[in-house]
Amino acid sequence: MSRRTVFFVSDQTGVTAETMGHSLLTQFGGLDFRPVTLPFVSTVDKAEEAVRKINRAATEDGVRPIVFSTLVVDELRDIVLGSQGLFLDFFAAFVGPLERELNVRSTHLAGRAHGMFDVAGYTARINATNFALANDDGTGQDYSHSDVILVGVSRSGKTPTCLYMALQYGVFAANYPLTEEDLESGKLPQRLEPYRRKLYALTIKPERLQQIRNERRPESRYSSRQQVAYELRAAESLFSRYSIPVIDTTECSIEEIASRILSNSGIERRLRP
Repeated sequence: MSRRTVFFVSDQTGVTAETMGHSLLTQFGGLDFRPVTLPFVSTVDKAEEAVRKINRAATEDGVRPIVFSTLVVDELRDIVLGSQGLFLDFFAAFVGPLERELNVRSTHLAGRAHGMFDVAGYTARINATNFALANDDGTGQDYSHSDVILVGVSRSGKTPTCLYMALQYGVFAANYPLTEEDLESGKLPQRLEPYRRKLYALTIKPERLQQIRNERRPESRYSSRQQVAYELRAAESLFSRYSIPVIDTTECSIEEIASRILSNSGIERRLRP
């Protein structure tokens, strides 16, 4: 199988180009892609250096690279467009039709997507992130200010999901790991009782959870098949008893888990992604 180099070229962090590009590439399974991100291509010199890298990859691979671009400055875009890659321009695909529909010329200014133009939004993300960290793994006490409280057994995806919702949407998310004592009692932990309406549960297939735990603590009771099966069975019984909504995270990305929780629960997404 021949390797295909994929470049994500941006005048800022490259996050938008990576996100959109990877989403498209997932539709082409079985191919060998080598991703290369070229962020902060904000000058003519950097654009010309990007072209040299793209052309070098074309020569080495024997096939033209794929170039996903979110460059907004026309001069820089034209330089990279002249490379030996398949140039896919996200901004050109959408900005032109929007200009015609809105009857307004776009600013064509770099850095709008991830800059500090929205100070209030940035502050909200920071506050939500600090909240998630302070209320991670049952360590915090501030459940009254939470938008959602994720519950589940250890390593089911609670912490990364909370942090993603905080950073991406400004959601105040806490999480509580069900302990063996909680599972043996079969009752909802007393600390969570007043906040039942905020609870959302994460579960996972036993085989996947055992794999994750074994990477953390190999050959331990914590990662044994019996312990994993018991915890998941007891947790799911608890969720059912208290009618807590559940998501199986086995085949889900963090982005999908977060999106499903917000969509199903009706929690407001305070920030645009």
